[in-house]
Amino acid sequence: MEKRESNKIAFVFPGQGSQFVGMGRDFYEVYPSVVKDIFETANEVLRYDIKKIIFEDEKALNQTINTQPAVLLVSYAILKVIEKEFPNLQPSYTAGHSLGEYTALIKGEVLDFPSTLQLVRYRAQYMQEVGEEISKDNKGPTMVAILGIPPEEVEKLCKEIDGIVEPVNYNSPIQTVVAGEPTAISNLIKLARKKRIKAIPLKVSVPSHSSLMKPAAEKFKKKLEEFTFQDAQIPIVQNYDAQPHISAKEIKENLYLQLFNPVRWTEVVNFMAENNTKVFIEIGPKNVLTKLIKQIRPEVEAISIQKVEDLKNLEKFN
Repeated sequence: MEKRESNKIAFVFPGQGSQFVGMGRDFYEVYPSVVKDIFETANEVLRYDIKKIIFEDEKALNQTINTQPAVLLVSYAILKVIEKEFPNLQPSYTAGHSLGEYTALIKGEVLDFPSTLQLVRYRAQYMQEVGEEISKDNKGPTMVAILGIPPEEVEKLCKEIDGIVEPVNYNSPIQTVVAGEPTAISNLIKLARKKRIKAIPLKVSVPSHSSLMKPAAEKFKKKLEEFTFQDAQIPIVQNYDAQPHISAKEIKENLYLQLFNPVRWTEVVNFMAENNTKVFIEIGPKNVLTKLIKQIRPEVEAISIQKVEDLKNLEKFN
């Protein structure tokens, strides 16, 4: 049944960068009947002990090839607890930031959890391979967050730099992430600081969502064809075009395009807000998206569910 137009809810899921050692441990301990099976399934699919990495090994967790399956796993585990505890809470839209879009696929019943986990593992592998190739001869940052100025100003700043530097995450009206070649990114940081603009290098070795990721995207496209997608049961507002999609074919194509095109998060949030979404529930580690949503649309309610104690904030929806 369609929710009242005035009271839509969106589920949103975080991406890479939200990981931390010990994430999801409280859900594992408090809801073992739900969460333990999910972790065991993940170990079987991945053929290594992802739980040990998530709970104990920070260095391994921060490697792209492990980070992406780990964030997906924890976000999905929290989602399943929410579905158990609050069966009447159903979103009108679902979306995720970059990697987070894959958790949205599961919620939308486009893919099941084991298939999504396999797909994310390939995605992470191909992305990491590109990152290793780039950093082989050229060490340095591949991504930087530019804070405090609008995206148009960031775009102008990038045009002053030689080499590949591209805005890749339009996160909020005052936060844009740029990716590119290490030397070019280093020069961008120097230029920004010279102009007294805040520039924070990100601790990643992969220039995500930039044109440099095209080789990874081509490999990933072939892998996507091995998976059978279903039409979405809930519209997924995708990063590539900030539009809602139900068609399995469109969703699959946009996942390929997402790898080497910007994440239009501000537009994603604006689309949902302009279509009567009043409540955004972030499901997964940390509260990065909750903060961004409040920057984009201060009038909406944004709730982060990252710890068991946060579940009390959903009781009003039961």
